[in-house]
Amino acid sequence: MTTVQDNLLDWLRDAHAMEQQAESMLKGQAERLEHYPELKGRIVQHIEETQGQQRLLLECIERLGGSTSTLKDLAGKLMAFGQAVGGMVMSDEVVKGAMSGYVFENMEIASYTVLIEAAEAAGDTATAQACRSILKEEEAMAQWLKDHLPEITRAFLARSANPDTEAKR
Repeated sequence: MTTVQDNLLDWLRDAHAMEQQAESMLKGQAERLEHYPELKGRIVQHIEETQGQQRLLLECIERLGGSTSTLKDLAGKLMAFGQAVGGMVMSDEVVKGAMSGYVFENMEIASYTVLIEAAEAAGDTATAQACRSILKEEEAMAQWLKDHLPEITRAFLARSANPDTEAKR
């Protein structure tokens, strides 16, 4: 039998691995962006948020008597590396990266929505509050990407149509 707290701890480990994956993906994307300063700036801001989220999650995990999963963290980083390598070969990397970021943010939103409910069910108000805080940051990033996807697309298309500019980065 699996308890609510067992599930909560397992899902917190998943979220920690997810944030490690997010950090790797965001850093890779930020390093390659050259011609989209607003997007790069927002990604750099979200990297800092993501690092703070990892610390919050680690505190929650440790408070529950657990530790992070090295295997899950490594798997997340490997997936991020694969996505970064795949992005490098796409001529429309900036658009695909923004789209992927929006999708990933929504997966994170779903994850923290589940974690909040599980923490509440376990009577763990500190974890619920930490996850609410993280959820707000993920929702803000998703909204930013949604609001800026048209602008990013227009900028890419304009750069792509000009033979004297690089559009990819």
